[in-house]
Amino acid sequence: MKPAISSVGAAPSALSRRSFLQRAAVAAAAITAPTLIPASALGRDGTVPPSERIIMGGIGVGNRGSGVLSNWFLPEKDVQFVAICDPQKARREKIKQMADTKYGNNDCKLYSNLREFLAERTDIDAVLSAPGDRWHALAAVWAMRSGKDIYSEKPSAMTIAEGQAVVETARRYGRVYQTGTQRLSETAFMVAYELAKTGRLGKVHTAYAHIAPWDEAEMRHDWLPGEDEPPKDECDWDQWLGPCPWRPYNVAYTRGAWRGHYDFHTSCIGEWGAHTFAQAMFGLDLLDTCPVKYEYVHNISGDGMVTTFANDAKMILSRGDKHWRGSCGMRFDGPEGWVGCADGYSKPDVSSPALLADSKKLVGDYVARTGRPVGGNGHARNFLDCVKSRHQTVSNAVVMHRSMSAVHAANICMWLKRDLTYDPVKEEFVNDAEANRLRSRAMRAPYMF
Repeated sequence: MKPAISSVGAAPSALSRRSFLQRAAVAAAAITAPTLIPASALGRDGTVPPSERIIMGGIGVGNRGSGVLSNWFLPEKDVQFVAICDPQKARREKIKQMADTKYGNNDCKLYSNLREFLAERTDIDAVLSAPGDRWHALAAVWAMRSGKDIYSEKPSAMTIAEGQAVVETARRYGRVYQTGTQRLSETAFMVAYELAKTGRLGKVHTAYAHIAPWDEAEMRHDWLPGEDEPPKDECDWDQWLGPCPWRPYNVAYTRGAWRGHYDFHTSCIGEWGAHTFAQAMFGLDLLDTCPVKYEYVHNISGDGMVTTFANDAKMILSRGDKHWRGSCGMRFDGPEGWVGCADGYSKPDVSSPALLADSKKLVGDYVARTGRPVGGNGHARNFLDCVKSRHQTVSNAVVMHRSMSAVHAANICMWLKRDLTYDPVKEEFVNDAEANRLRSRAMRAPYMF
């Protein structure tokens, strides 16, 4: 049986001459007319073509994360933010509105379950991760295993073991990782690092690192009174807790009251030390290791604790404004001078104005040597550039792990109330089984590596 002939393929004799000519003209026009392609698809008018765009999603983007997203990632022309995963409905809807307003569409997708989000969105190249501290390392490991690069807010590991897992996962899966220690990419801070590293101060013997002026090193082990859980779509409490031990729901946790609790936090030392230890170690040029000695101090915060590296350089924890003005400060002392910097500085404090005579050249030389951007949204831009080049970021997984190992060792020193010695090669405390047991915490199934 012969197939029926469609009207499109009907013989000309079945048509009037005028109809045939009209159809022929339309067909010819369709073949010869140029195809209209939006300029944005070709990278014209200042846009970036789709082949060069980085498709991004978000994990737990709350107060801090929304600032990072709106100020650093959404303005970048080669970024397309397409999805947000958060167990809290109000937070994910806030981020969707932000993204949709930016792009003038309604395309940002919403997810509440992290495993489902990572498995389903195979189109996503990179994620911004900014949930509470308890989730940072696990979210990074799961994201990297799913083939995504990750920008993780700090503190990026709750324990030494979590840091090890992040480093190993980044290495095994070849993923780009950046932790949100953005002061490693800010101009005034960079001047201070370069003065310390290039010998302008002589051989630096001491660095000071700021710790938070609230909370204590010893954290709470109780929990807030239980309340009725909200509907799961409003707040998925099991997802919110993640790898932490089960605790009854209390709305105050979701509003920041998790700080100061052992299950959720890294103490006043980790709150700012997650930034400032990396800053101190950057200026000492010791980002690939961590201190070996931790000297207990008899106070509630760790203020004044002396930590010592294998080369005898010291990093001293400091609470308050003894060495700087502003938050997240650092200072480097050498035999020929000192330099200090903190948030809000347009230029570092120095022992002699002559040290700042060639500040622009110091920063320019660093940029030329490393290829890393400095200033503005330089930290996020460094991450995006490395997503494309596959180079290591300035705050890569090893940098995060080494600086956070120092945070955890300092905390353990305060908890045990005695001096400790740590081996950065074996990644264990020397002859101290009790301290070694505190290098990890149990993770609640199914929220495990």
